[in-house]
Amino acid sequence: MSTASRTTGRIVIALALSALADAAFATGAETAKDVQVDPAPCLAAAAANDDDKVVPLCSTVIDHEKTAKPDRIKALIVRAAAFERKEMYDSAISDYDAVLRLDATLADIFNARGELWRRKGDRPKAVADFGAALKLNPDHPAAKANHRSLAQELERVGALKAVEGKPSFNCATARRAVEKAICASPDLANLDREIYGSYVRALQEAPTPRDARTVKRQQEAFIARRNAQFGKPGYDLQKAMRERVQQINGADGY
Repeated sequence: MSTASRTTGRIVIALALSALADAAFATGAETAKDVQVDPAPCLAAAAANDDDKVVPLCSTVIDHEKTAKPDRIKALIVRAAAFERKEMYDSAISDYDAVLRLDATLADIFNARGELWRRKGDRPKAVADFGAALKLNPDHPAAKANHRSLAQELERVGALKAVEGKPSFNCATARRAVEKAICASPDLANLDREIYGSYVRALQEAPTPRDARTVKRQQEAFIARRNAQFGKPGYDLQKAMRERVQQINGADGY
């Protein structure tokens, strides 16, 4: 979990615990006929980080018909945090949905829900929630950090999609049979681009000029062998390209 996520979680839970504590004190002063469900057990479980107790105890507060709106909101927030720690993301999102139906002015909750959408891989919903949090509070630090990092992530994804299925060279000028075969296959084209990108990185990271020359010679030898062997019986172009990727990046992919 990111630092921003942990900070958001602490803020949200602190707000919830504070409100539940006030509610617990107020409950003792009410007349018997108006007694609401006691939020103290939910509060105690949350303070003890006992998620197995938080869920049923806070559910009692949430589901009780006489629970005041502020108490229900805070109990929902506490239970959502417990669901999140249990990696029950759909349940946590459902609780945050309920919170925002009761009060749509809570920037912290929009940000918290956005983090869950992002964890589930739904970037559009995550962006929408981070944006909603910033609209309510333009200086919200976690939402600002989340929105910025997600925007950068989407930019990288967009750049990758733009070159998907395209090799490292211009197919319009391809003359060799092997180059035309690579251009005709998205899988081979992606492999070619991966080989070239890894090769460039290896050159840049070479500790000495001598090492850089070795990397360059290896790449030239691979290209020459590929050009000469393509089309001959027993030559597997895709296999050869995968082996070249592994040779550059190492067995662990680095």
